[in-house]
Amino acid sequence: MAFPATQIRRGMVIVFEGAPCRVIEFRHHTPGNLRAMIQTKLKNIRNGSSFEHRFRAADTIEKADMETHELEFMYQGGDTYHFMNTENYDQLEMDTETLGDNAPWMQPGMKILAEYYDGRPIGIQLPQYLALEIVDTAPVMKTATKTASTKPAKLENGVTINVPEFIATGERVRVNPATQEYLDRAKD
Repeated sequence: MAFPATQIRRGMVIVFEGAPCRVIEFRHHTPGNLRAMIQTKLKNIRNGSSFEHRFRAADTIEKADMETHELEFMYQGGDTYHFMNTENYDQLEMDTETLGDNAPWMQPGMKILAEYYDGRPIGIQLPQYLALEIVDTAPVMKTATKTASTKPAKLENGVTINVPEFIATGERVRVNPATQEYLDRAKD
């Protein structure tokens, strides 16, 4: 489906030179008495390379035909992560490179959304928050308040985040995996 370059938006996946590319940034620019242009920063989804490209306002762009499927993470074997499609029970594998920064957040039984292009998974979306246990952090300070400073804490999946001073080892906390930020104590 072709559309004018002026309709490019951040996060959109387009086909550029035969490869699916995600729009990281875009800026509509009209310099003086010259023709309008759209300056974009694109990321090739297949190989992960980022580059910039300038589209003319008259150019037509093809939107990538993407499918989304819900997958359930089953287990990890070395650098390979094994998933099951919850719709048709097909099993598939993704490597650490495909998962990128999302790899450390994988937990057995976790449900994720995977984007497919040409029948192959090219990216995933994690849940908005995860409840994880803190396995190592500094002891609780008696004078700690909610607005006090933060301290590093190691989660059960090995990721280290900053938490408020009143959080102790063994507590479960909710974390935003996209930003690696502490949200609050888990209520489960």
